[in-house]
Amino acid sequence: MAQVKKLQCVLCGREFDPKSDVFTCPDCGPDGTLDVLYDYDDVRQKFTPQVLSKNKERSISRYIELLPVSDPVFFPNLKVGCSPLYESTYWAKKLGVKQVLIKDDGRNPTASFKDRASFIGVAKAKEKGATSIACASTGNAASSLAGCAAVAGLDCYIFVPEKAPVNKVTQLLIYGAKVFLVKGTYEDAFKLAVKAIDAYGWYNRNSAINPYLVEGKKTCGLELAEELSFDLPDKVFVSVGDGCIISSFYKAFYDLKQIGLISRIPQLIGVQAEGACPIYKAFKEGKNVIEKEPTKTLADSIAVGEPRNWAKALRAVRKSGGDMVAVSDEEILEAMRLLARTTGVFGEPAGVTGFAGLLKYAKAGKLGSTERVAVIVTGNGLKDSESAKKAAGSSFLVEPTLEAVNQVLGSMEQKIK
Repeated sequence: MAQVKKLQCVLCGREFDPKSDVFTCPDCGPDGTLDVLYDYDDVRQKFTPQVLSKNKERSISRYIELLPVSDPVFFPNLKVGCSPLYESTYWAKKLGVKQVLIKDDGRNPTASFKDRASFIGVAKAKEKGATSIACASTGNAASSLAGCAAVAGLDCYIFVPEKAPVNKVTQLLIYGAKVFLVKGTYEDAFKLAVKAIDAYGWYNRNSAINPYLVEGKKTCGLELAEELSFDLPDKVFVSVGDGCIISSFYKAFYDLKQIGLISRIPQLIGVQAEGACPIYKAFKEGKNVIEKEPTKTLADSIAVGEPRNWAKALRAVRKSGGDMVAVSDEEILEAMRLLARTTGVFGEPAGVTGFAGLLKYAKAGKLGSTERVAVIVTGNGLKDSESAKKAAGSSFLVEPTLEAVNQVLGSMEQKIK
Protein backbone atom coordinates (compact mmCIF):
# COMPACT_ATOMS: atom_id res chain seq x y z
CA MET A 1 0.00 0.00 0.00
CA ALA A 2 1.27 3.48 -0.90
CA GLN A 3 1.46 6.13 1.77
CA VAL A 4 -0.60 9.09 0.57
CA LYS A 5 1.27 12.13 1.80
CA LYS A 6 -1.12 14.90 0.80
CA LEU A 7 -3.80 16.13 -1.55
CA GLN A 8 -2.97 19.28 -3.51
CA CYS A 9 -5.12 21.69 -5.54
CA VAL A 10 -4.15 21.76 -9.20
CA LEU A 11 -4.97 25.50 -9.43
CA CYS A 12 -3.71 27.19 -6.27
CA GLY A 13 -1.45 24.54 -4.76
CA ARG A 14 -3.23 24.45 -1.41
CA GLU A 15 -2.57 21.20 0.46
CA PHE A 16 -5.03 18.98 2.30
CA ASP A 17 -4.78 16.08 4.72
CA PRO A 18 -5.61 12.83 2.90
CA LYS A 19 -7.60 11.73 5.95
CA SER A 20 -10.07 14.54 5.28
CA ASP A 21 -13.13 14.12 3.09
CA VAL A 22 -12.16 17.04 0.83
CA PHE A 23 -12.46 16.21 -2.89
CA THR A 24 -12.06 19.69 -4.42
CA CYS A 25 -10.41 22.86 -3.18
CA PRO A 26 -12.88 25.07 -1.26
CA ASP A 27 -10.96 28.17 -2.38
CA CYS A 28 -11.07 27.34 -6.09
CA GLY A 29 -14.45 25.62 -6.23
CA PRO A 30 -15.31 22.64 -8.45
CA ASP A 31 -12.51 23.51 -10.90
CA GLY A 32 -9.97 23.07 -8.11
CA THR A 33 -9.49 19.34 -8.52
CA LEU A 34 -6.88 17.67 -6.33
CA ASP A 35 -3.73 15.65 -6.98
CA VAL A 36 -3.02 12.60 -4.82
CA LEU A 37 0.66 12.77 -3.86
CA TYR A 38 2.61 9.96 -2.21
CA ASP A 39 5.65 9.50 -0.03
CA TYR A 40 7.82 8.86 -3.08
CA ASP A 41 10.92 8.01 -1.04
CA ASP A 42 8.96 5.13 0.48
CA VAL A 43 7.43 4.07 -2.85
CA ARG A 44 10.88 4.06 -4.49
CA GLN A 45 11.94 1.22 -2.20
CA LYS A 46 8.89 -0.96 -2.94
CA PHE A 47 7.93 -0.20 -6.54
CA THR A 48 10.76 -1.63 -8.63
CA PRO A 49 11.01 -3.65 -11.85
CA GLN A 50 12.38 -6.55 -9.81
CA VAL A 51 9.39 -6.57 -7.45
CA LEU A 52 6.94 -6.26 -10.34
CA SER A 53 8.57 -9.14 -12.22
CA LYS A 54 7.80 -11.46 -9.30
CA ASN A 55 4.19 -10.28 -8.95
CA LYS A 56 1.84 -12.83 -10.53
CA GLU A 57 -1.32 -10.75 -10.07
CA ARG A 58 -2.86 -9.90 -13.46
CA SER A 59 -4.94 -6.87 -12.54
CA ILE A 60 -4.30 -3.29 -11.54
CA SER A 61 -3.98 -4.37 -7.93
CA ARG A 62 -0.39 -5.36 -8.85
CA TYR A 63 0.36 -1.63 -8.56
CA ILE A 64 -0.89 -1.31 -4.98
CA GLU A 65 2.33 0.45 -3.93
CA LEU A 66 1.19 3.39 -6.08
CA LEU A 67 -2.52 3.22 -5.29
CA PRO A 68 -4.42 5.04 -2.51
CA VAL A 69 -6.07 1.99 -0.93
CA SER A 70 -5.12 0.87 2.57
CA ASP A 71 -5.70 -2.86 2.12
CA PRO A 72 -6.21 -5.11 -0.95
CA VAL A 73 -9.20 -6.67 0.82
CA PHE A 74 -11.22 -3.68 -0.39
CA PHE A 75 -10.56 -4.37 -4.08
CA PRO A 76 -13.53 -5.82 -6.01
CA ASN A 77 -13.01 -9.36 -7.26
CA LEU A 78 -12.63 -8.48 -10.95
CA LYS A 79 -9.60 -8.75 -13.22
CA VAL A 80 -9.35 -5.14 -14.32
CA GLY A 81 -6.40 -3.98 -16.39
CA CYS A 82 -3.46 -5.82 -17.97
CA SER A 83 -5.12 -5.19 -21.34
CA PRO A 84 -3.37 -6.22 -24.59
CA LEU A 85 -0.67 -4.05 -26.12
CA TYR A 86 -0.13 -4.64 -29.84
CA GLU A 87 2.62 -3.43 -32.11
CA SER A 88 1.38 -2.59 -35.61
CA THR A 89 4.15 -2.80 -38.19
CA TYR A 90 1.50 -2.02 -40.81
CA TRP A 91 0.76 1.40 -39.34
CA ALA A 92 4.39 2.14 -38.55
CA LYS A 93 5.20 1.70 -42.24
CA LYS A 94 2.04 3.47 -43.40
CA LEU A 95 2.64 6.53 -41.20
CA GLY A 96 6.42 6.57 -41.66
CA VAL A 97 7.36 6.20 -38.01
CA LYS A 98 9.55 3.77 -36.12
CA GLN A 99 6.84 2.12 -34.03
CA VAL A 100 3.06 2.22 -33.50
CA LEU A 101 1.64 0.64 -30.35
CA ILE A 102 -2.07 0.06 -29.71
CA LYS A 103 -3.35 -0.51 -26.18
CA ASP A 104 -6.79 -2.17 -26.34
CA ASP A 105 -8.56 -1.20 -23.13
CA GLY A 106 -11.90 -2.32 -24.50
CA ARG A 107 -10.88 -5.75 -23.21
CA ASN A 108 -11.65 -4.86 -19.58
CA PRO A 109 -14.53 -6.67 -17.79
CA THR A 110 -17.22 -4.13 -18.76
CA ALA A 111 -15.45 -3.35 -22.05
CA SER A 112 -13.96 0.05 -21.29
CA PHE A 113 -11.02 1.91 -19.80
CA LYS A 114 -13.32 3.27 -17.07
CA ASP A 115 -13.17 -0.04 -15.17
CA ARG A 116 -9.82 1.15 -13.85
CA ALA A 117 -11.39 4.14 -12.12
CA SER A 118 -14.42 2.26 -10.83
CA PHE A 119 -12.17 -0.47 -9.38
CA ILE A 120 -10.55 2.15 -7.14
CA GLY A 121 -13.82 4.04 -6.56
CA VAL A 122 -15.50 0.93 -5.21
CA ALA A 123 -12.44 0.06 -3.10
CA LYS A 124 -12.45 3.55 -1.55
CA ALA A 125 -16.19 3.30 -0.89
CA LYS A 126 -15.69 -0.03 0.90
CA GLU A 127 -12.75 1.41 2.82
CA LYS A 128 -15.00 4.26 4.00
CA GLY A 129 -17.72 1.83 5.04
CA ALA A 130 -20.17 3.08 2.40
CA THR A 131 -23.03 0.85 1.26
CA SER A 132 -24.06 2.91 -1.79
CA ILE A 133 -22.18 4.56 -4.64
CA ALA A 134 -23.25 6.82 -7.50
CA CYS A 135 -22.04 8.71 -10.55
CA ALA A 136 -23.08 10.59 -13.67
CA SER A 137 -21.81 9.35 -16.98
CA THR A 138 -22.25 9.35 -20.73
CA GLY A 139 -22.26 5.57 -20.42
CA ASN A 140 -18.91 3.86 -19.86
CA ALA A 141 -18.11 5.16 -16.38
CA ALA A 142 -21.62 4.14 -15.39
CA SER A 143 -21.39 0.59 -16.73
CA SER A 144 -17.96 0.12 -15.17
CA LEU A 145 -19.27 1.30 -11.81
CA ALA A 146 -22.34 -0.91 -12.09
CA GLY A 147 -20.16 -3.96 -12.73
CA CYS A 148 -17.66 -3.26 -9.96
CA ALA A 149 -20.40 -2.34 -7.48
CA ALA A 150 -22.29 -5.55 -8.27
CA VAL A 151 -19.37 -7.79 -7.34
CA ALA A 152 -18.64 -5.69 -4.25
CA GLY A 153 -22.24 -5.79 -3.01
CA LEU A 154 -22.81 -2.02 -3.13
CA ASP A 155 -26.06 -0.35 -4.14
CA CYS A 156 -25.41 1.61 -7.32
CA TYR A 157 -27.18 4.73 -8.59
CA ILE A 158 -26.50 6.00 -12.10
CA PHE A 159 -27.42 9.24 -13.89
CA VAL A 160 -27.03 9.28 -17.68
CA PRO A 161 -28.35 11.53 -20.46
CA GLU A 162 -31.60 10.23 -21.90
CA LYS A 163 -29.93 9.80 -25.31
CA ALA A 164 -27.21 7.45 -24.01
CA PRO A 165 -26.75 4.43 -26.34
CA VAL A 166 -29.21 1.62 -25.66
CA ASN A 167 -26.40 -0.93 -25.37
CA LYS A 168 -24.80 1.00 -22.53
CA VAL A 169 -28.06 1.53 -20.64
CA THR A 170 -28.89 -2.17 -21.00
CA GLN A 171 -25.50 -3.03 -19.54
CA LEU A 172 -26.25 -0.85 -16.50
CA LEU A 173 -29.56 -2.56 -15.92
CA ILE A 174 -28.21 -6.09 -16.24
CA TYR A 175 -25.70 -5.31 -13.48
CA GLY A 176 -28.57 -4.26 -11.24
CA ALA A 177 -27.92 -0.52 -11.09
CA LYS A 178 -30.73 1.95 -10.44
CA VAL A 179 -30.65 4.04 -13.60
CA PHE A 180 -31.97 7.59 -14.00
CA LEU A 181 -32.28 8.74 -17.62
CA VAL A 182 -31.96 12.50 -17.29
CA LYS A 183 -33.68 14.74 -19.81
CA GLY A 184 -31.02 16.99 -21.32
CA THR A 185 -27.24 16.74 -21.69
CA TYR A 186 -24.43 15.05 -19.77
CA GLU A 187 -23.98 18.33 -17.89
CA ASP A 188 -27.60 18.11 -16.70
CA ALA A 189 -27.06 14.50 -15.58
CA PHE A 190 -23.84 15.47 -13.78
CA LYS A 191 -25.43 18.35 -11.86
CA LEU A 192 -28.37 16.19 -10.79
CA ALA A 193 -26.05 13.39 -9.67
CA VAL A 194 -24.07 15.82 -7.49
CA LYS A 195 -27.29 17.04 -5.86
CA ALA A 196 -28.51 13.48 -5.24
CA ILE A 197 -25.16 12.35 -3.83
CA ASP A 198 -25.17 15.26 -1.39
CA ALA A 199 -28.82 14.67 -0.47
CA TYR A 200 -28.64 10.91 0.08
CA GLY A 201 -25.05 10.44 1.28
CA TRP A 202 -23.96 8.10 -1.50
CA TYR A 203 -20.23 7.68 -2.14
CA ASN A 204 -19.19 9.92 -5.05
CA ARG A 205 -17.56 8.05 -7.96
CA ASN A 206 -17.46 11.04 -10.34
CA SER A 207 -13.88 11.14 -11.66
CA ALA A 208 -13.90 14.90 -12.16
CA ILE A 209 -14.64 15.42 -8.45
CA ASN A 210 -13.16 12.44 -6.58
CA PRO A 211 -9.34 12.66 -6.90
CA TYR A 212 -8.84 8.97 -6.21
CA LEU A 213 -10.50 7.90 -9.46
CA VAL A 214 -7.66 9.32 -11.57
CA GLU A 215 -5.35 7.07 -9.55
CA GLY A 216 -7.21 4.07 -10.95
CA LYS A 217 -7.07 5.39 -14.48
CA LYS A 218 -3.34 6.05 -14.26
CA THR A 219 -2.73 2.29 -14.08
CA CYS A 220 -2.99 2.15 -17.87
CA GLY A 221 0.06 4.40 -18.04
CA LEU A 222 1.84 2.26 -15.45
CA GLU A 223 1.07 -0.84 -17.52
CA LEU A 224 2.31 0.76 -20.71
CA ALA A 225 5.58 1.64 -18.99
CA GLU A 226 6.04 -1.82 -17.49
CA GLU A 227 5.22 -3.58 -20.76
CA LEU A 228 7.90 -1.51 -22.50
CA SER A 229 10.48 -2.07 -19.75
CA PHE A 230 10.06 1.61 -18.81
CA ASP A 231 11.29 2.74 -22.24
CA LEU A 232 8.27 4.85 -23.11
CA PRO A 233 7.24 6.03 -26.60
CA ASP A 234 7.72 9.60 -27.76
CA LYS A 235 4.01 10.38 -28.05
CA VAL A 236 0.82 8.95 -26.54
CA PHE A 237 -2.50 9.71 -28.27
CA VAL A 238 -5.55 9.80 -25.98
CA SER A 239 -9.21 10.73 -26.55
CA VAL A 240 -10.43 13.59 -24.34
CA GLY A 241 -13.89 14.36 -22.94
CA ASP A 242 -13.96 15.49 -19.32
CA GLY A 243 -10.15 15.46 -19.27
CA CYS A 244 -9.72 12.70 -16.69
CA ILE A 245 -8.03 10.06 -18.87
CA ILE A 246 -5.29 12.26 -20.31
CA SER A 247 -4.75 13.64 -16.79
CA SER A 248 -4.28 10.09 -15.55
CA PHE A 249 -1.53 9.35 -18.05
CA TYR A 250 0.34 12.44 -16.97
CA LYS A 251 -0.08 11.37 -13.34
CA ALA A 252 1.24 7.87 -14.09
CA PHE A 253 4.34 9.23 -15.80
CA TYR A 254 4.80 11.91 -13.13
CA ASP A 255 4.77 9.25 -10.41
CA LEU A 256 7.21 7.04 -12.30
CA LYS A 257 9.57 9.97 -12.79
CA GLN A 258 9.40 10.83 -9.09
CA ILE A 259 10.59 7.35 -8.15
CA GLY A 260 13.29 7.29 -10.82
CA LEU A 261 11.92 4.64 -13.18
CA ILE A 262 11.70 7.02 -16.14
CA SER A 263 13.69 10.14 -16.96
CA ARG A 264 11.17 11.86 -19.25
CA ILE A 265 7.42 12.17 -19.70
CA PRO A 266 6.15 11.34 -23.21
CA GLN A 267 4.33 14.03 -25.16
CA LEU A 268 0.61 13.62 -24.53
CA ILE A 269 -1.57 14.32 -27.58
CA GLY A 270 -5.17 14.92 -26.56
CA VAL A 271 -7.83 14.31 -29.20
CA GLN A 272 -11.34 15.74 -29.03
CA ALA A 273 -14.32 15.48 -31.36
CA GLU A 274 -14.90 18.69 -33.31
CA GLY A 275 -18.45 18.76 -31.95
CA ALA A 276 -17.24 18.75 -28.33
CA CYS A 277 -13.83 20.36 -28.00
CA PRO A 278 -13.68 23.11 -25.35
CA ILE A 279 -10.34 21.87 -23.97
CA TYR A 280 -8.83 21.77 -27.48
CA LYS A 281 -9.95 25.38 -28.06
CA ALA A 282 -8.54 26.59 -24.74
CA PHE A 283 -5.21 24.91 -25.51
CA LYS A 284 -4.94 26.32 -29.02
CA GLU A 285 -5.90 29.80 -27.81
CA GLY A 286 -3.42 29.67 -24.92
CA LYS A 287 -6.15 30.15 -22.32
CA ASN A 288 -6.22 28.92 -18.73
CA VAL A 289 -9.99 28.61 -18.64
CA ILE A 290 -12.51 26.80 -20.81
CA GLU A 291 -15.74 28.04 -22.27
CA LYS A 292 -18.84 25.88 -22.06
CA GLU A 293 -20.26 24.87 -25.44
CA PRO A 294 -23.11 22.74 -26.81
CA THR A 295 -22.09 19.31 -28.08
CA LYS A 296 -22.85 17.48 -31.29
CA THR A 297 -20.88 14.31 -31.93
CA LEU A 298 -21.58 10.60 -32.28
CA ALA A 299 -18.69 9.92 -29.88
CA ASP A 300 -21.03 9.96 -26.90
CA SER A 301 -18.41 8.99 -24.32
CA ILE A 302 -16.51 12.23 -24.94
CA ALA A 303 -19.51 14.47 -25.73
CA VAL A 304 -18.76 16.87 -22.89
CA GLY A 305 -19.36 20.58 -23.38
CA GLU A 306 -18.53 21.58 -19.80
CA PRO A 307 -15.53 19.43 -18.79
CA ARG A 308 -14.78 19.27 -15.08
CA ASN A 309 -11.17 18.16 -15.21
CA TRP A 310 -10.03 20.73 -17.75
CA ALA A 311 -7.26 22.13 -15.52
CA LYS A 312 -5.50 18.80 -15.13
CA ALA A 313 -5.99 18.06 -18.84
CA LEU A 314 -4.40 21.33 -19.95
CA ARG A 315 -1.56 20.80 -17.49
CA ALA A 316 -0.97 17.29 -18.83
CA VAL A 317 -0.64 18.49 -22.40
CA ARG A 318 1.43 21.57 -21.63
CA LYS A 319 3.77 20.03 -19.06
CA SER A 320 4.49 17.08 -21.35
CA GLY A 321 5.22 19.35 -24.31
CA GLY A 322 2.27 17.76 -26.07
CA ASP A 323 -0.47 18.95 -28.37
CA MET A 324 -4.19 18.69 -29.07
CA VAL A 325 -6.14 17.68 -32.17
CA ALA A 326 -9.82 17.93 -33.08
CA VAL A 327 -11.36 15.35 -35.43
CA SER A 328 -14.68 15.19 -37.26
CA ASP A 329 -17.28 12.45 -36.82
CA GLU A 330 -16.42 11.29 -40.35
CA GLU A 331 -12.77 10.92 -39.35
CA ILE A 332 -13.83 8.98 -36.25
CA LEU A 333 -15.96 6.55 -38.29
CA GLU A 334 -13.11 6.08 -40.75
CA ALA A 335 -10.78 5.36 -37.83
CA MET A 336 -13.22 2.69 -36.59
CA ARG A 337 -13.07 0.97 -39.96
CA LEU A 338 -9.33 1.26 -40.48
CA LEU A 339 -8.37 0.15 -36.99
CA ALA A 340 -10.63 -2.90 -37.09
CA ARG A 341 -9.62 -3.92 -40.62
CA THR A 342 -5.88 -3.63 -40.05
CA THR A 343 -5.38 -4.63 -36.41
CA GLY A 344 -8.49 -6.58 -35.39
CA VAL A 345 -9.18 -4.06 -32.61
CA PHE A 346 -12.84 -2.98 -32.58
CA GLY A 347 -13.37 0.31 -30.78
CA GLU A 348 -16.40 2.49 -30.19
CA PRO A 349 -16.33 6.07 -31.57
CA ALA A 350 -14.80 7.66 -28.46
CA GLY A 351 -12.53 4.64 -28.10
CA VAL A 352 -10.89 5.21 -31.49
CA THR A 353 -10.81 9.01 -31.36
CA GLY A 354 -7.17 8.86 -30.27
CA PHE A 355 -6.40 6.77 -33.36
CA ALA A 356 -8.28 9.26 -35.55
CA GLY A 357 -6.07 11.96 -34.06
CA LEU A 358 -2.94 9.96 -34.86
CA LEU A 359 -4.00 9.63 -38.51
CA LYS A 360 -4.74 13.37 -38.75
CA TYR A 361 -1.47 14.25 -37.02
CA ALA A 362 0.49 12.07 -39.44
CA LYS A 363 -1.34 13.52 -42.45
CA ALA A 364 -0.30 17.00 -41.29
CA GLY A 365 3.34 15.88 -41.32
CA LYS A 366 3.81 16.22 -37.57
CA LEU A 367 5.45 12.83 -36.94
CA GLY A 368 9.14 12.09 -37.35
CA SER A 369 10.55 8.92 -38.92
CA THR A 370 12.35 7.92 -35.71
CA GLU A 371 9.36 8.42 -33.43
CA ARG A 372 7.58 5.76 -31.43
CA VAL A 373 3.90 6.41 -30.75
CA ALA A 374 1.18 4.73 -28.68
CA VAL A 375 -2.59 4.96 -29.04
CA ILE A 376 -5.05 4.13 -26.28
CA VAL A 377 -8.34 2.53 -27.39
CA THR A 378 -10.66 3.27 -24.51
CA GLY A 379 -13.86 1.34 -25.29
CA ASN A 380 -15.14 -1.67 -27.23
CA GLY A 381 -17.11 -1.19 -30.44
CA LEU A 382 -20.03 -3.28 -29.21
CA LYS A 383 -20.79 -0.44 -26.78
CA ASP A 384 -22.36 1.51 -29.64
CA SER A 385 -23.64 -0.82 -32.34
CA GLU A 386 -25.51 1.96 -34.19
CA SER A 387 -22.31 3.89 -34.85
CA ALA A 388 -20.58 0.65 -35.77
CA LYS A 389 -23.25 0.07 -38.42
CA LYS A 390 -22.54 3.50 -39.89
CA ALA A 391 -18.85 2.72 -40.08
CA ALA A 392 -19.09 -0.85 -41.30
CA GLY A 393 -21.17 -0.70 -44.47
CA SER A 394 -23.83 -3.20 -45.52
CA SER A 395 -24.00 -6.96 -45.98
CA PHE A 396 -25.43 -8.92 -48.94
CA LEU A 397 -28.84 -10.58 -48.90
CA VAL A 398 -28.77 -13.55 -51.29
CA GLU A 399 -30.78 -16.57 -52.28
CA PRO A 400 -29.34 -19.85 -50.92
CA THR A 401 -27.56 -20.64 -54.22
CA LEU A 402 -23.97 -20.49 -55.42
CA GLU A 403 -25.17 -18.56 -58.45
CA ALA A 404 -26.36 -15.76 -56.18
CA VAL A 405 -22.97 -15.68 -54.42
CA ASN A 406 -21.19 -15.54 -57.79
CA GLN A 407 -23.38 -12.67 -58.86
CA VAL A 408 -22.42 -10.64 -55.79
CA LEU A 409 -18.74 -11.48 -56.22
CA GLY A 410 -18.95 -10.40 -59.85
CA SER A 411 -20.45 -7.05 -58.92
CA MET A 412 -17.72 -6.58 -56.33
CA GLU A 413 -15.02 -7.20 -58.94
CA GLN A 414 -16.64 -4.66 -61.24
CA LYS A 415 -16.50 -2.06 -58.48
CA ILE A 416 -12.83 -2.82 -57.85
CA LYS A 417 -12.03 -2.31 -61.54
